[in-house]
Amino acid sequence: MTDLLATMTEARQRFMDLVAEVRPELHRYCTRMTGSVFDGEDVVQETLAKAFYALAEMESPPPLRPWLFRIAHNTAMDFLRRFERRFVDVAHDVEVAADMKGVPRSEHDPDGAQVERALELFLALPPLQRSAFALKDVLGFSLEETAKTMDVTVPAVKAALVRARANVAASGSGSVHTGALDLERLRQYADLFNARDWDGLVALLGEEARVELVSRWQRRGSGAASYYSRYAEVAAAEDLRAEAGLADGVPSIAVYRRGSTRPAYFIRLKWEQGRVMQIRDFYFVPYIAEEAGFTTG
Repeated sequence: MTDLLATMTEARQRFMDLVAEVRPELHRYCTRMTGSVFDGEDVVQETLAKAFYALAEMESPPPLRPWLFRIAHNTAMDFLRRFERRFVDVAHDVEVAADMKGVPRSEHDPDGAQVERALELFLALPPLQRSAFALKDVLGFSLEETAKTMDVTVPAVKAALVRARANVAASGSGSVHTGALDLERLRQYADLFNARDWDGLVALLGEEARVELVSRWQRRGSGAASYYSRYAEVAAAEDLRAEAGLADGVPSIAVYRRGSTRPAYFIRLKWEQGRVMQIRDFYFVPYIAEEAGFTTG
């Protein structure tokens, strides 16, 4: 059993090394689809898990990048079906767009600055339009690559792009609903982190707290406290500093390395009755910090 687990761990690490180059681009697409850097990473994690187990059943591996994007697209669409019921039915939207004939081709693609300003409006777009816009206008896929990734026709992609660009152009600046914030608790956590008061942070943990070092491991209950043993060394070696605020509108802890004015990564906390019940630490997925905007609370 030990040998089997070691073999599986080694195979997983080889797979993660193989996909490392394309992973940030996958995350960028999934973030545009879900509207959140954190939900986008969840979709990436699910995508990679599906791909890893699928490879074990294949005689020869497919071309990696387009294959991973097809899995990511399907996984993101499943996410939207589960959590975004307010959008139109996805299958119906695909059929309608695929049946459209004679849609005029847009003569002017938006420039990079226009695309970036338009990203905040993604949540107002139906899933098909959002996917086409993200793949074609944000990631630079060709029409054919976009159609293959989405498993629709090129005319369907063109129709979705025309609609998406029109909707973006007609929309005003979007707003992000952050919900109820508990920034005071985040500040308390950041202050203890910066003081290297690991015992104080352990005291904040609930009995059944779950800690996830994203893409590496998870701990629950009594094992969760061992998470801070790692930080006793890492925080000192990298001179880490924590600050409470909003990452793309989501209450988060931003962690900075020595001399940097940009977050290196984020930590998200879930509280219940004043105790920390969940920690998601994105130390090993730093590209999230490159995608997200952070404002101090």
